[in-house]
Amino acid sequence: MTDVEHLTMEQLEAGLDAIRKSPPDHGVVKMIVRRPQSGAREVLDECQLDTVEGLVGDDWKARGSVQTPDGKAHPDMQLTIMNSRAIALIAQQKDRWPLAGDQLFVDLDLSLTNLPPGTQITMGSAVIEISAQPHTGCKKFVARYGLDAMKFVNSENGRQLNLRGVNAKVVQGGVVRVGDIAAKRAYKSQ
Repeated sequence: MTDVEHLTMEQLEAGLDAIRKSPPDHGVVKMIVRRPQSGAREVLDECQLDTVEGLVGDDWKARGSVQTPDGKAHPDMQLTIMNSRAIALIAQQKDRWPLAGDQLFVDLDLSLTNLPPGTQITMGSAVIEISAQPHTGCKKFVARYGLDAMKFVNSENGRQLNLRGVNAKVVQGGVVRVGDIAAKRAYKSQ
């Protein structure tokens, strides 16, 4: 990975039109990243999604969550998914995408209006469901992509488009491969 200068807010906002052109119903899985332990990333060609484990081999379950009273992993936060056009803009280089910490990068409109909580997406033989848990980023995101990137993804436009990504849970286990179609399946009322 090469060092790059972080983009300014003006440069980031100039990329909004391209992000908004993401397909609404049938996108493509562009990258899969497993996090076997804190700070480690493995870029995969395929992965197994499991209703209990999330992305098999990822540290989601072992890491736990501050969002639960007992500190255990949050069941609605098994997966984090980010729009591939958004991360391409923010990271500037594909080898810097995994730094975001998300597991799935898809060319799909992740906006709140297109994929409200409860919407299901098929990917390969798996089905995931978008959760209501917000995905806003952290200080690591700022260190890796800059303060303007954090402000960009958490701006009014950024939140509406879910530029930082979405949380999801696995509702049907299966295999997902890079290049698989990510198809909006149904909306399940919560």
